[in-house]
Amino acid sequence: MFHFFAMHARMKYIQRWALMRSSQTENLSEHCNDVAAIAHAIAVLKNVRFGGNVNAERAAVLGLYHDMPEILTGDMPTPVKYHSAALRSAFAEVERAACERLLSMLPEDLRPVYNSYFFPQPQDAELWKIVKAADKISALLKCVEEEKAGNGEFRSALTSTRSAIDAMQLPEANAFLDDFLAGFYLNLDEQSR
Repeated sequence: MFHFFAMHARMKYIQRWALMRSSQTENLSEHCNDVAAIAHAIAVLKNVRFGGNVNAERAAVLGLYHDMPEILTGDMPTPVKYHSAALRSAFAEVERAACERLLSMLPEDLRPVYNSYFFPQPQDAELWKIVKAADKISALLKCVEEEKAGNGEFRSALTSTRSAIDAMQLPEANAFLDDFLAGFYLNLDEQSR
């Protein structure tokens, strides 16, 4: 008996933004779904507009599993996670151990396939940059959602997250924001027109 997918189903119980007062909660499952969709779109933009040749479907799968270790570790708030090099290093070790534990919940013959979703492979370096950008864009969209709801709690997170995306200097991530960000500021009726 293997428990990997039973654990995966528990992502819906892990709440994000633990230190922030949110008008709408967001769980890990929702976040990973968003990251997968955004990573796919960024990869497609890279291929179509910027002469790339990356596997958009693989980018989506990497996005789908990118935060699964948080089922075991919880969502570590960014200011805590990156407070110091020592803390970041310690947390990286905790994440590595969580990935190993999750992989042990798969049949032996499936582990090599899933291993590549948890531990970056050299051939996926470009895709992991895309997933990282998608992760940041997902956070930015959460900040926009909260700002739209009148929640000033996310104002500085919105600014710092946008700066982090800009600093990545990925034209395909910027193209995603150019093409799609404005739609997140609209209400349903405006989006439907």
